Amino acid sequence: MASSPNRGGSPSAINYSPEYVQFIEKLAVYHEKRGTEFVREPKVGSRQIDLLKLFNIVMERGGYDKVSDEKLAWRKLGQDFNLGSPNLPALAFALKSVYYKNLAAYEISTVHGKEPPPKEILEDLTAKGGGLLTRTLENYKPPSRREPGTLDHSEASGDDGTPARDRNGSEEAPGSGGRATRGLRQAPPQRILFQPDTQPSRQTRHAASHTSSPQQAGHHQQHQPRGASTSYNPSSNMENMSLAVANYEPRPQMPLTLRPVITPGNNPVEFARRQKAKRDNLAAASGRPAPATNRGVMLPGSGFDGPNIYVRCLCALRSGIPAEQDYALHHLVKISMERGDKYRFESFPGLAEALIEKLLEVSSLFYEVDWHVSYAEDGSMTSRNTLNGVDGTPDILQTIAQLPKLDVNDNVLPAGFNDALLQINEAALTMRNMVMLEDNAHYVSEMAPLRDMLCIALNLPNHDSLVELKHYALDITEQITKYLPSDETDPLYISLLVQLQSEDLGAILTSLRAISRISMNLEENNLLKGVPVAGIQNILDWTILNDEELVHACLDFLYQYTAVVENVDFLITELQVEPLINQLVRLLAHGVKIHEKEFSRGPEFKKEAPLQIAPLPKELLAQLLKLDEPERSSQWLRCLFEEDSDESITQIALWQAYQAQFMPTTIETGRQLLPAAEFIKNVSTTFGEKATAQVQSGPVQKFIIKGIRMRSVPVDFFEEEYSKCLWKVQPGHGSYCGEFFMSPEEMYKHMLQDHIHAQLLPDGKFDNTQEGQYVCQWDSCSRFKTAPATKLAQLGQHIKVHLPPRPSAASRGSNEHGPPPSKKLKPSYILSSPKQKFKYETTAVDERQFAAGVPLSAVLVLRNLARNLPKTEAEETAQKTDGISWVDRLFRPVVPRLYEVMSHNRALVEYMTDLLGSINDAYAG
Repeated sequence: MASSPNRGGSPSAINYSPEYVQFIEKLAVYHEKRGTEFVREPKVGSRQIDLLKLFNIVMERGGYDKVSDEKLAWRKLGQDFNLGSPNLPALAFALKSVYYKNLAAYEISTVHGKEPPPKEILEDLTAKGGGLLTRTLENYKPPSRREPGTLDHSEASGDDGTPARDRNGSEEAPGSGGRATRGLRQAPPQRILFQPDTQPSRQTRHAASHTSSPQQAGHHQQHQPRGASTSYNPSSNMENMSLAVANYEPRPQMPLTLRPVITPGNNPVEFARRQKAKRDNLAAASGRPAPATNRGVMLPGSGFDGPNIYVRCLCALRSGIPAEQDYALHHLVKISMERGDKYRFESFPGLAEALIEKLLEVSSLFYEVDWHVSYAEDGSMTSRNTLNGVDGTPDILQTIAQLPKLDVNDNVLPAGFNDALLQINEAALTMRNMVMLEDNAHYVSEMAPLRDMLCIALNLPNHDSLVELKHYALDITEQITKYLPSDETDPLYISLLVQLQSEDLGAILTSLRAISRISMNLEENNLLKGVPVAGIQNILDWTILNDEELVHACLDFLYQYTAVVENVDFLITELQVEPLINQLVRLLAHGVKIHEKEFSRGPEFKKEAPLQIAPLPKELLAQLLKLDEPERSSQWLRCLFEEDSDESITQIALWQAYQAQFMPTTIETGRQLLPAAEFIKNVSTTFGEKATAQVQSGPVQKFIIKGIRMRSVPVDFFEEEYSKCLWKVQPGHGSYCGEFFMSPEEMYKHMLQDHIHAQLLPDGKFDNTQEGQYVCQWDSCSRFKTAPATKLAQLGQHIKVHLPPRPSAASRGSNEHGPPPSKKLKPSYILSSPKQKFKYETTAVDERQFAAGVPLSAVLVLRNLARNLPKTEAEETAQKTDGISWVDRLFRPVVPRLYEVMSHNRALVEYMTDLLGSINDAYAG
């Protein structure tokens, strides 16, 4: 550390020493990386500033923030640099700005080991103020410009906390234009607000009776203030100003009168009438007869704008004209997509029926049929082409099966066929979009022709051209089944069950959701009867697939299916349920996340102080020998000792350890040791007020250093602990090597040379040609104990696992010779109690943190099976034949896993408790 400048000499002159040149080059590289401007030899007044000396002086006083917080500190620094007494505040602020622009960020990075603020809130701003170590983009608000007329201290004062001195009355007479003392700005004299005369020019008789005489008025006018710069009476003028402000009322604004100009764009009817009147007037003026007019007759296309777009589309759809239907369906699709949340069937009677009639035309493309909807009250069927529009057609599936099919080549379709199918798809898309609104879904669910139409669409031939229409039909079905009752003979229900044999994943998913929603909004339950064995088997197989959406749809179906005892009886009688139980148990962990937490088994405790000073590593000793006193002794103390208010060490022991360590090297290095008194003082300087020299009373007085203790493991300059070599020097006696190393390479070389006695070759490698019996003698390692290695390379490759980790760059700062980081929060002798690890699982939850998703559906299906299995007829038969219940057969193998899930998954605890309770009740019964 360079010494501070001397007042008597010439401290501002730059000494171009090697240390100065190296410092300036390092600063230049730093500012180049930071992207800021750097002035190598800045000037303050007429003097050039030595940045190295300025940096050292500020560091001796605690840094930029501490100097800025001290009153008039920068002025004192200006005196140290002999900047001159005239205008010293401005020169001191200029000196502060030099440090702020060139050295402040460098100080934060290298001295404090922190990331400096960005240049936008550091170098780009003025040096006014301090607080650089805590300045961030979030908490720092740049100083705003000073408003005119406000009192503030000058930035050039050199210290930011100088208070403004109050002016005494004797310093300046009121109303004078003199300057403020000491350069402080004064508030300008307040002016009289202009108050216009609001009295009427002609006074009333009552007002005139109170007017003063002309002499009085003239005398009063002589004392009236003239001009804006006249001095004022504070009390009277402030009162007048307050009254003027309080009584001020803005002048009322008169509304403008606007008259529209008649043009063909904004009023074509009136414009045409005026043009016609103008032509009639010109004809009359010229003597020609006025043109004849059809008075009282409405010409075609005039006087009526026609129906709105909705009525227009409905009429066009029901017209049967292809061009009109194209127009109608195009706009209906667009309206249903953009206005589907407000477009209701109730507002347009006949629209739903027209769409259904259009959809029924699809059968004519593939069958020899032309459907006709009959709304006769008796429900009489006149022909096979007639559908019952009141109650629905119960034998619609049989009728479809008997229809003669047309020969349709799906690969090559006529243009008319494609146009007709396109209109049908647009009608289906319109219906699908509109039923997404609950009111429309409930409205069309009561229409029997729609259910017949859905049955017809779902049972059309398997052509690629019909995939889009079938998906629209399934989407419509999914929206309306919640309002339909459950009946195993219902044609729509049977048509949905047929889709379970499809190879289309989208059709399967929509069908499962539609079946699961049957009777959802009705009081009666959905019993899901009549499901074929093949459909159930497919659902059981699909639960094994890695498709969460499909698995979830299958579990929703199984949850409703297993809620009925007859269905459970059918399930265990016709199918193998054991794989289903195992799969459901596995699905309890679907998407599980395993968390692990550690809990301390007791409070922290303090390790006993070692009895001897730890040996100094060779690497650390080499670094200490390069330092001068007192820095060397301070670093030696930090590496081998640490603060502890309860411990102490005798001064003689500390001095002897220091003397024994460095006395042999004084001749080689030429650096003398500190005297004993200076060394003891340096202990308090190194550790602060916590380490003090005291006299311990007793039979024999002892001179001790109170507040420090010896470290068990030495640390380097960056407070990173060394690693101890645990190689057993006497195998079987438990004595270890005990040397400390920071570098893994040095420890590796130490073990091979000092313990294994390997021969180091001139190229830096070890001789691997000699064979022998090599055994690892590390602390508790059992490698090569029974079968020793014959090659040195085998043992050398193994002992790398015992090497310490390489020191991290983050712990050592941006450069290896920089200052040490901040001290650790907890001393090395404070140890934590042993910790207990606990693991728990989490699966999907909803916004209320309740169980959701596949695991919830799986546990609900398992609970239904556990509750309903004892009620089935198959259970009674099993009890009579072999005496083993179905609950025991299915659930006993998985009970341990169920208890494990209940113990680890908090979201499923309630449901798992019900499931295990149902299983135990079945066991007891």
